[in-house]
Amino acid sequence: MSIETADLVATLSDEHIVTYLKNHSDFLQRHPEVLADQELRHESGEAISLVARQITALRERNESLSLHLDRLLDIARDNDQIFTRIRQLTLDMLQAELLDHLVKVLTKGLREDFSIEFMQLILFTGVLPIPEGVRIDTLTHAHERIPSLLRGPSICGLLRLDELDYLFGVDGAMIGSAAVLHLSLPNQKSLGLLAIGHREREHFRSSMDTLFVNFLGDVFARLLNRF
Repeated sequence: MSIETADLVATLSDEHIVTYLKNHSDFLQRHPEVLADQELRHESGEAISLVARQITALRERNESLSLHLDRLLDIARDNDQIFTRIRQLTLDMLQAELLDHLVKVLTKGLREDFSIEFMQLILFTGVLPIPEGVRIDTLTHAHERIPSLLRGPSICGLLRLDELDYLFGVDGAMIGSAAVLHLSLPNQKSLGLLAIGHREREHFRSSMDTLFVNFLGDVFARLLNRF
């Protein structure tokens, strides 16, 4: 290497070399002797060839992708099971001819198929007779007590103590997390709330997908509107 070439190489930055290699991807194919001579210092202190390091990196990436794929498959299987149970619960509710029967079907399905221990249905429209498991309140009073729970179709995660008290009464102290479904119609008419509680704090999370929860709320609201 001449002195002029050596001076030129010395002035090249890492960025220049990276850019050149990106723009000339066949460089190492045209100069395999460069690739063969390269060595990288491993964490253990041993020197390994660049080819060996690339093979190791590809193997690690493949393992990472395999783990990611396994997680996606687990999620897909869980979603498939949830969909099957939601579908059956929906079909059972469609058979209800009375409000009392509708509430019983929903309660039974949530407790047996989804292991829900705490549940409260609050309606903002007066109905007589009042079915077992249903509480009647006014929308005005609900807005005074739990305004944040009425702003969207559903909320999942941790709730404040006063919100748990309003929704579940004395059982609120035992609930770690909850899902609250705002039962409303497309015309924005608010029918009530369906509150589902669990003892574990991580069971319902604010980051969880609410697709199935919102679907259940939409179906139940339309069925409630029949009565």
